[in-house]
Amino acid sequence: MSFRHDFVWGAAAASYQIEGATRADGRGACVWDMFSAQPGKIWEKQDATVACDHYYRFPEDIALMKEIGLKAYRLSVSWPRILPQGTGPSNQAGLDFYDRLIDALLAAGIEPWVTLFHWDFPHALYLRGGWLNPDSPRWFQDYVRLVVDKLSDRVAHWFTFNEPQCFIGIGLREGRHAPGDRLGWSEVLRANHHTLLAHGLAVQTIRAYARRKPVIGIAPVAGARVPATEKPEDIAAASRAMFTAEQPDVWDIALWSDPALLGRYPEHAKPVYGADFPDFPADDLKTICQPLDFYGFNIYNGRRVRAGVQGAPVIVSDGVGNPRTSFQWSIVPESIYWASRFFQERYRLPIIISENGLANPDWRSLDGRVHDTQRCDYLVRHLAELRRATRDGVDVRGYFHWSVMDNFEWAEGYKHRFGLIHVDYATQQRTLKDSAFLYRDIINANGANLPPSGRF
Repeated sequence: MSFRHDFVWGAAAASYQIEGATRADGRGACVWDMFSAQPGKIWEKQDATVACDHYYRFPEDIALMKEIGLKAYRLSVSWPRILPQGTGPSNQAGLDFYDRLIDALLAAGIEPWVTLFHWDFPHALYLRGGWLNPDSPRWFQDYVRLVVDKLSDRVAHWFTFNEPQCFIGIGLREGRHAPGDRLGWSEVLRANHHTLLAHGLAVQTIRAYARRKPVIGIAPVAGARVPATEKPEDIAAASRAMFTAEQPDVWDIALWSDPALLGRYPEHAKPVYGADFPDFPADDLKTICQPLDFYGFNIYNGRRVRAGVQGAPVIVSDGVGNPRTSFQWSIVPESIYWASRFFQERYRLPIIISENGLANPDWRSLDGRVHDTQRCDYLVRHLAELRRATRDGVDVRGYFHWSVMDNFEWAEGYKHRFGLIHVDYATQQRTLKDSAFLYRDIINANGANLPPSGRF
């Protein structure tokens, strides 16, 4: 059994993590530049000034994508490269860079899927209050209009935001990511609401001005819940756990997705967040909830759940010695099956896996190759479970591996490697890993060479 004939096989990356050239050609600063300059924020004082040097080396990188056989590449556009001050005059050099990048991808037969925001918020706008400023949705809308005007004659596929749980929750609540704030829930929820408004306005803008018929979605990160058994009561408990929070939680997926997809905040929001939950005009939800063409989500792990007293979800221990990534994330291949199934049941949209991958300590062996056996196994297991979801009726349209190449892993610097392509950061030499060749074989077979299941 293979995937559908038009299944999208891709890989992903983000502007700040690979481009480098942070001071080149008129680019403005972003909050990650500010954060990286602060002592103790980034592992071993590393930064993304050069990163993978993709700004200058993108033709080489696209040639490697073509060698892997990618049908699509999910990239992100850097807001401060387009608008150095976040608003006001645009930077022609920045627009021209993405113009060349899109042309080169299409020439290689690779479809660009553009993410409009992947965390590199303009520093100048942070100084004006960032996502707490009620003008922030309009700032974002103006930026989106510029990108759409420049690229939509060739770009059809769009993501508005990547992982709001991270740039709002970890960046503004926990302070472990840029901009490094530790705000109360009232401010965090207000920033989230402004982000959702920005999403709605962006969708309206794309639909109004795109020159190609747009295909639009969003890419939150899924805190997947997996039933401990396939008994109906455990499945119901896992689904309930996925979309319900018992206490304030930055990973509350329904808090970020329900307004955009269902036009309402989840029922638990006001009881859980109490007086911190903001008042907002009723018409805001009409702006936020715009018709989408797919539901994208990033998924790396999951927690097993069983039904407890009166069906209440109970987290099941992973057990001793369970498989884990370098990030110490549990490896639960069935998470991609259940998340796809639960999201489609709730939101009734086609599914795109916008990110999935493994952090692993890869290096070039004496034979010159990178033998990332664990990533190969992870990839096969997860794709087998994704194919199982399609067999069971889930409308999965595409898969983007994270990431196309090793890159700057935010606060972890260059400690963790996620790529199909190994990057020697000292020399910028690229090497296709074993996983890249395996992925090429899977793409060529459209998944027909995968095993029936990926479960341990």
